[in-house]
Amino acid sequence: MGSNKINAAYDNEETTDARKKAAELGLTNEDLVSMYEVMVEIRHFEEMATTLYGLGKVHGTMHLSIGQEAVAAGAGFTLQDKDYLINHHRGHGHFIASGADVNKMMAEFLGKETGFCHGRGGSMHIADVTANNLGAQGIVAAQIAMAPGVGIAIKMRKTDQVALVIFGDGAANRGVFLESLNMSSIWDLPVVYLCENNHYGMSAEVGRVSGKVPFKDRAEALGIPGYFIDGNDVLAVYEFMKNAFSHARSGSGPVFVETETYRILGHSKSDRNLYRTKDEINQWKEKDPIIRFRDLLLEADIITVKQVDEIEKKMAKVIEDAVEFAENSPEPNIEDVMEWVYA
Repeated sequence: MGSNKINAAYDNEETTDARKKAAELGLTNEDLVSMYEVMVEIRHFEEMATTLYGLGKVHGTMHLSIGQEAVAAGAGFTLQDKDYLINHHRGHGHFIASGADVNKMMAEFLGKETGFCHGRGGSMHIADVTANNLGAQGIVAAQIAMAPGVGIAIKMRKTDQVALVIFGDGAANRGVFLESLNMSSIWDLPVVYLCENNHYGMSAEVGRVSGKVPFKDRAEALGIPGYFIDGNDVLAVYEFMKNAFSHARSGSGPVFVETETYRILGHSKSDRNLYRTKDEINQWKEKDPIIRFRDLLLEADIITVKQVDEIEKKMAKVIEDAVEFAENSPEPNIEDVMEWVYA
């Protein structure tokens, strides 16, 4: 079940009463249902993406986040339109949760002109600069280096924006991680660091390659408030991210939130999963964040079994329509190959 070196207590208690928790967080029943819908939409998108990959319709590789949807939904619901999102290569869910058009996302996957990056970015480099989504990075930890720069720009402009930078446990062992945290700390930059600790950097189990975990302890050593939370509890993610954004937005400096979660599928499409057991994967499947949140909503009578079925069908249709949009979209023109490339 992952590293036995990660044994710190969570900074949140298990969410057992959805109505009570929602009231504490200022969320309505409609908000909770919307959060659930986003998680289901992300799952359908990525399941469709892997199907299309198998059919040879997706160029390059993919890094899927099936099993990590609670982190994306919880964080996405805290973002404001004016805030900046700095993503990573396993970031489709975060892009969707931030309100991205899944039609354009699917078109980008299929390398079409109507995609967010006109088909040039593909799965790993989707960006929408007009919406302050600054893109995903294929180089591990490169996005962490960008965060202080965005934070400095916000501070110079004297706005109340926040930069959210997302990365995995593998990136937290890169040197730029501490450099970025240190710079954000000494200058009180409005940056929220979100670490998705899914236990594996490619095939390297986190406890075998990390001298100090959880990583939030490293942030605290630099004077940054750090939290280690259950990343499969969407309401816990929302709560801590909401507080983190309020802290950063108030001018109090950066915050570090580490979410423990798990990717059910391999690192990428070329991953044969030889480094972990089926028993381990199955144990984490039992903690599926979508099923967990669904059951919570059902128990609180916030949603019905019929609504659950309707949401599944609705989101499946949304993704099917996105595929149709993408497949009917034009291919990029060879004459325009140098367009949209920055010098």
